[in-house]
Parts: sequence; structure tokens; C-alpha cells
Amino acid sequence: MSCPPYVIGVTGNIACGKSLVLSLLARLGAETIDADRVAHEVMAPGTPTAERIIAAFGEGIRGPDGGIDRRALAAIVFSDPRQLARLDALAHPPTVAAIEERVRRSTAAVVAVDAIKLFEAGVADKCDEVWVVICDPAQQLERLMRRSGLSREEALRRIQAQPPQEEKVRRADRVIDNSGTVEETEAQVRAAWNALPAAVRAKVARAAGDEPAGPSAR
Repeated sequence: MSCPPYVIGVTGNIACGKSLVLSLLARLGAETIDADRVAHEVMAPGTPTAERIIAAFGEGIRGPDGGIDRRALAAIVFSDPRQLARLDALAHPPTVAAIEERVRRSTAAVVAVDAIKLFEAGVADKCDEVWVVICDPAQQLERLMRRSGLSREEALRRIQAQPPQEEKVRRADRVIDNSGTVEETEAQVRAAWNALPAAVRAKVARAAGDEPAGPSAR
């Protein structure tokens, strides 16, 4: 039976650069799981989770495809912390269960899980280490507006709806500062990767064919 993978949790507040760090980890040999993508699958039109969320927030959030109109839902939850907590209570358990199942099925040496609410949803407890991605607040706001086509007010509401970045940093095993260039972020990711346990890195190298599996038979 193969050993379970070494799990790196990647988190940080919205638009700080988690996706970049995840892509860099993939290039280094990690299998990656994007919690946001998993959540989209769990909440796809017609799924039990989607129907529970529509029942909780009303038919006004049902889109033309019968699923969730995410903009309509966002307008509700990002303006009221109680509504956001209500959504999390419905969406987190099935999303976490799907992520845990993917980790269980993985044959990779390292699995990296990107989740904005890694701590809040309890996923961090299942990780071997947690990396928190941060960036300058002004950059965060600009990136979010550009990426999502949001007004400054909408973007600020989404940022302010999240727990303070400092709390995540306090609980991190590694902090990746994505305020600089891609190359600077990549250097930090490589340094953190090279600090993984030697046995884990050796397993990654064997899987990639960069290192012999063991002494040759004589």
C-alpha cells in the first residue's frame, strides 16, 4: 500500500496570489486541488448542495441554467456577515468532503490544496503544513478589481468580509509574500519546497524519474 501524500495547504485572502503559488507547486511536482473549483462542482446546477442553497436564499439567486447566479448570491452574502456564515455552513461540508476524498485517492507524493477558508473550514487540520500567501493591500484591491471586473466599493466589500490576514499569518508554517515580481514569488516557493522533509522530496524525484528508486540489484 502506498504512503499517503504529504499535504500542503495554501491559503491567504482574496486576490493575494494563491493560484500563482499553486501553479508553481504543480511545476515542482505536486498534485494540486483548487478548493474553489471543487466548490463549483459541488454546487453545479441540479446538485443537492445547489438546491439547498437556493432554498435557503430564495429563487432570486437561481440563474438561467437552473443553478446558482453567483453574482446575485455574492450581492447578498458579501454585504451581511450572517448571510455569509449561512452560506459557508451549507457549502463547506460537501466541499471539504470532496477535497478529502481526492486526497485519499491521490497517489502523488505531495498534494497542495488551495483554499481561501483553509482554517475556517477545518481543512488546515488535515494538512502537514500550511503556506499563507500575502501581498500589499493596495495590490490586492487592484488585482481583485481587474480580475473580477468589480468596482472599488464591491472589491472592498469582499476584502472586508474576510478575516484579517494577520490571523492567517500567525498560524502559518510558511509565508509567501507575493507583493513583488513572479520571479521573486517563485524563489520563495522554491525555497519553501526545498525545506520539505527530505523523504518527501526524494519521493517526488522518484516519481518524476529524476532519481533511482533504490540500490540496483547485483
